[in-house]
Amino acid sequence: MNEQLFLSDEKIFRNLNPQQVEAVNKLDGPLLIMAGAGSGKTRVLTCRIANLIAQGISPWNILAITFTNKAANEMKTRAEKLIGTSAKSIVLNTFHSFCAQVLRREIEITNKFTRNFAIYDANDSKALIKRCIVELKLEEDKFSNTHFRISDMKNNLISVEEFKEKAATSDIKEKNIAMIYDLYQHKLRENNALDFDDLIFIMVKIFKRYPEVLDRYQERFQYISVDEYQDTNYAQYVLTKMLAEKYKNICVVGDADQSIYGWRGADMRNILNFERDYPKAHVVKLEQNYRSTKTILTAANSVIENNFDRKPKTLWTKNESGEKIKFVLCRDDKEEASKVAQEITRLIERENFRYNDIALLYRTNAQSRMFEERFLRSEIPYLIVGGLKFYDRKEIKDIIAYLHVIGNPRDSVHMMRIINTPRRGLGLTNLERLNSFAEEAGLSIFEVVSDKNLFAQVPNLTAKFREGIQKFIAMMTSFMESANDVPIDELINIVIKESGYMKMIKDDQEDGKAESISREENIGEFINSAKDFVEMNPSASIQDFLNHIALISDIDSMQDEGSYVKLMTIHAAKGLEFPVVFVVGMEEGLFPSVNSFSTESELEEERRTCYVAFTRAEKKLYITSAAKRMVFGKIRERGISRFVDEIPKYCLESSSFSYAQQSVKPTFKNSVPNSYKPPTAYHAAQIAVKPATKNKSTIDWNVGDTLNHKKWGLGTVMAADMRDVTVQFANPEVGIKKLKISIAPITKL
Repeated sequence: MNEQLFLSDEKIFRNLNPQQVEAVNKLDGPLLIMAGAGSGKTRVLTCRIANLIAQGISPWNILAITFTNKAANEMKTRAEKLIGTSAKSIVLNTFHSFCAQVLRREIEITNKFTRNFAIYDANDSKALIKRCIVELKLEEDKFSNTHFRISDMKNNLISVEEFKEKAATSDIKEKNIAMIYDLYQHKLRENNALDFDDLIFIMVKIFKRYPEVLDRYQERFQYISVDEYQDTNYAQYVLTKMLAEKYKNICVVGDADQSIYGWRGADMRNILNFERDYPKAHVVKLEQNYRSTKTILTAANSVIENNFDRKPKTLWTKNESGEKIKFVLCRDDKEEASKVAQEITRLIERENFRYNDIALLYRTNAQSRMFEERFLRSEIPYLIVGGLKFYDRKEIKDIIAYLHVIGNPRDSVHMMRIINTPRRGLGLTNLERLNSFAEEAGLSIFEVVSDKNLFAQVPNLTAKFREGIQKFIAMMTSFMESANDVPIDELINIVIKESGYMKMIKDDQEDGKAESISREENIGEFINSAKDFVEMNPSASIQDFLNHIALISDIDSMQDEGSYVKLMTIHAAKGLEFPVVFVVGMEEGLFPSVNSFSTESELEEERRTCYVAFTRAEKKLYITSAAKRMVFGKIRERGISRFVDEIPKYCLESSSFSYAQQSVKPTFKNSVPNSYKPPTAYHAAQIAVKPATKNKSTIDWNVGDTLNHKKWGLGTVMAADMRDVTVQFANPEVGIKKLKISIAPITKL
């Protein structure tokens, strides 16, 4: 190929650095782009796609996979600016959106589902699993994590049959989970519904069972790009590998240092082993960061270099050094919230930042409460990202349920949600009798009621119920007819009017229920979203709209405009950037989480999470820690996070509380006080030794306690319960150990 020809296209290659040019120019064969945080990977992906088209590759043959609709839309917009309307022919989607589209065309080959299948969200799936547990007469509290287990099995491509075979030699609980999994899948088929994990699970099954279908899509998608490859799970990995097997023109982009979703099935080995899967792979490292200051990058690099399971890579930048990172040690979590609120107010009033320039990141959702309360008192506007999503609100889910049934009358799960909403006097007992009859007949409620002869056979239904349910089915049938003639937004208007749903809300308003006003506003906004969707997709079906809703993530729905501070977990912040970032709760047992102390791999994931948090910041980074924090109703003392100790001290500008000046309002200071003590200062060698007289098994062990181990010496308790203590020992060769209190040779000091 003539590379000079490529480089002459100024529009594609404008302002790319040499490594980015190398990646954009590598068009054929396997390509691994190791893209550090803020290194312009979205731009590289977009320019590479543009270059493919410029070199004569048809947009029809290009597939690009991202992890959020937001990222996909951004890439589509950039591609259109580069190459014009031909970019519209590129399939640029999330894994789940891509599979949903393919399954609409191919799923009937399984003889188990029709093309108008419903997609159940997590709440729908949990409700159906709960119904299975009840039907099997099992105790609900013993199977509370079954939804997670089934999801994990599907993400690992473990079918019902495979799990039942494995469970046959296991304990009774595993056998029961296998029964739940089996019944759950049966009910999904009855309802012509897939859950979120099924989209990829069934797609892979079809490709394996029907090679001719796989060959068709391998021919269609000869050039494949996958973003955030470090976050792929096993099912996504297999799907990608199958599609790329024929031509091997696969480009994956990612950063092992930003792999933070292991807890939900992501496997970092997929990117670390890419060169094993594709021995002829070309590797490009994007290490120039365009986002953060030199100081922030130095801190992030210094932390992540403590991980062993990674590919060597060091981010650098031409940006200015910037300010030092401000580390603030607070008395407790209340003072932490107070100090953060004061500093945000100062940034707004004195440094001309806007509220939407600022993000507050925490390790767990529960940490937001203290900041929310403080921000309300300080009149700081804020938005919780990843809280209750718009499409999860009750009134929206009710209307969505109507649309599901209109598009898929076999969907009895959504049918049961709306059949008596608004109230139609259809008693629960009669509904259960009807539903049981339908399940035994292998039919949906709609099919039973629509067949007069069959409906007459349902026993023990009252005359009033029979009349009411037939009116309801007639109404739904009229909605289905309207769906063929009117746009989706108009259909929603018909539904809320003729079903009596809007009347119900209006009646609530007359009764003085304040929330009914916001419910009406939410429905209005839902109609707006449908109208926007129709304008963007004029020929879209009701299933297309429901797909769009089902596949929207928290980040997709986050508003880009508006004057408010964003509050979110670090995991929710992945892929985002802000001029000012506060990372709060930097304490041992909180961040890193106490749950990560048992294995080195879990601790390394926590460190990667810290790396992601730091690299969200562009100009200013604040880190806070509380010496004491309320945990399950008790005040616990905590040590400063080891991640703070891994930051070079010349990058930090620290301050802490002063017990002698409690009346003075806390501020962020510009000096490093003697009271700043990194985790190593908590080593018990600096504490006077006075053995406790109580028997160790009766001692109330708390986080922060110092102990002596007969073999390993002095250590600090990082987590404790009635049976075990997790200890960080002063001797670095010993490290962290989890000990059984009743037998370990330990003494509290």
